[in-house]
Amino acid sequence: MDDVIDQPLRVQWESFLEEHRAALDESLDGLTEEQARRRLVTSRTTLLGLVKHVTFVEKVWFDEAITGRPRSEIGIPATPDESFVLDESDTIDSVRTAYRAACEASRAAVAGLDLDDVVTGNRRGPVPLRWIYLHFLREIAQHCGHADILREQILAG
Repeated sequence: MDDVIDQPLRVQWESFLEEHRAALDESLDGLTEEQARRRLVTSRTTLLGLVKHVTFVEKVWFDEAITGRPRSEIGIPATPDESFVLDESDTIDSVRTAYRAACEASRAAVAGLDLDDVVTGNRRGPVPLRWIYLHFLREIAQHCGHADILREQILAG
């Protein structure tokens, strides 16, 4: 990350976002389907469910907030809690594919926007793109920490 210290703020944020996106994707490396679905906490959180949830979060912040499209049209659950739910068709490959596609769509959605551009699709009301970047960076960093701990527990067990 030292290579972006003197870069513009957006370059710095995007560099941190990409590092976290990659780390979350890599959290599933080398795991079996059973390991990825293993429930180690009392909530619905599993490592595979966590990646599925962050796919939802990508779409909330970089589709819904920017385009104003409703969640039903985007094809995502109405609530964050529902986004952790795995069904039988969810596999490491399918969840990763959806996650990578969501990340790519997020990059495309903001490509023509400036940090001070205001988007109006967020439930809180109009917010500048910089706020979305900060909020999303905070959220993905937190989930990467969760993924690290879950992966450590899975590999130790």
